[in-house]
Amino acid sequence: MQTPNTFDSDKRKLLSSLAHGSIFISATLISILIPISVYFVSDDPIVKDNAKEAINFHFNVWLYGIFLVPLSFITFGLAGGLWWLIHWGFTAWAIYHCLNTPDLPFRYPFIFRPL
Repeated sequence: MQTPNTFDSDKRKLLSSLAHGSIFISATLISILIPISVYFVSDDPIVKDNAKEAINFHFNVWLYGIFLVPLSFITFGLAGGLWWLIHWGFTAWAIYHCLNTPDLPFRYPFIFRPL
C-alpha cells in the first residue's frame, strides 16, 4: 500500500480541485457526477476524501437551496444572493486549500455529511 507521500502531488491537486470546483456548475445535476467519477477513478485516499466532501457539499447546496430560493422572493433576493456568495466562497476556499495543502483533505464548515 502506498503512503500519502508516494502519490503524485500534481495529480492530487488537479483531481481534488476538480472535485470541489464542480460546484461552480451546480445548477445542473450533472455536476455531482464529477466528484463521483473522481472518487471511483482515483486510488489516492486524500483525493477520495476530497471527492466525498465535495459530494456532501453538493447535497448541502441543493438542500439549502430548496429553503433559500423561496425565501429569496420574500427578502428580495438577499437570502439567495447571500447563500450564493457563501457556497461559492467556500468552494474557492476549498480549491485554494487543495492547491496549497495537497496532503490534507478539505473539510467544509457547517455542512451535513451523509456520506
